[in-house]
Amino acid sequence: MATLSADKLTKVSTEGWSEDAKLLLPWCCEVTISTYVSSIAAANFVESFYAALNNSRETIASYYMPATTMTDGKSLPVILFNSNVIEGPTAMQTLFKEKMPESQYEVQDYDCHVLNSHYVPQDAEGPSQETAKNMIILITINGQVRYGDVKSTLNSQKGFSESIVLAPNPAAVGNERGKPVKEWLIQSQNFRLVI
Repeated sequence: MATLSADKLTKVSTEGWSEDAKLLLPWCCEVTISTYVSSIAAANFVESFYAALNNSRETIASYYMPATTMTDGKSLPVILFNSNVIEGPTAMQTLFKEKMPESQYEVQDYDCHVLNSHYVPQDAEGPSQETAKNMIILITINGQVRYGDVKSTLNSQKGFSESIVLAPNPAAVGNERGKPVKEWLIQSQNFRLVI
């Protein structure tokens, strides 16, 4: 799966389509920059998030926005795992590290849509320099998961369906030479096993 860096996204948004973009999108599509950015964000997110669930459970909390309370009193991020409310990113990481058996997630398909193309992050001061990334993205993911001994054929695969809402990570704006920072963070997640 192709991975594009933020500098290539900025280049695309200011100089037209790159060769990478032409390879990733069907020739018949007329695509807006928000569609392009959301498609790349979804591809990169799906690839890294499910790899973390399979092999790097100690990094799971870093995929979520920091716990916060909105002005209406609601908490973010909202995390539902098989209808169970998970109280924040640390609790989700603890669930996977300490209570869940080994797992192997295999994504079969995903789709993404821009929910809000004019998102202004809370605590933002003035417009962002990367306005192409000021959006909220919905990703729907379907696949198979095996729990327990993932190499054993005795443990049958189960289907799963997941909806994830991503918001831009304010810490990623202007982070050119610092420590790698995820560009998109989970604002809302709803995971369901399909039996």
